[in-house]
Amino acid sequence: MADVTVKGLDEFEAAFGGGMRKVRAGLGVSSFGMQVIELPANFSSYPRHSHSKDAQEEVYTPLAGTVTLRAAEEEHKLEPGVFARVGPGVEREFITGDEPVRLLALGGVPGAAYEPPEFTEESAVKHE
Repeated sequence: MADVTVKGLDEFEAAFGGGMRKVRAGLGVSSFGMQVIELPANFSSYPRHSHSKDAQEEVYTPLAGTVTLRAAEEEHKLEPGVFARVGPGVEREFITGDEPVRLLALGGVPGAAYEPPEFTEESAVKHE
């Protein structure tokens, strides 16, 4: 049998009250991080954070809806087909407008092997 895993979004384990789907773990990906983040309309409580401790850079693109990426005090409108890369030391957060967003997040450490955070593993302690 071919080394292929195919799943629908609703088949992936959820965390953070259903706001994040553990796509990387659910597909068995080990070389980079990958999650789908779903944020409701008019959401402004996404935790502002950086990855300076784990040196991970991330790429984001909406699969559906639009979102404002606030990074280093600059705002960028992201919509399907628009990609943003954020370096490890840059603080970032997301703010939605009048519609929800489904956001694909990809991450990795430049020049190093990927080590997934424990909370992204399936059956890890769920952050509800």
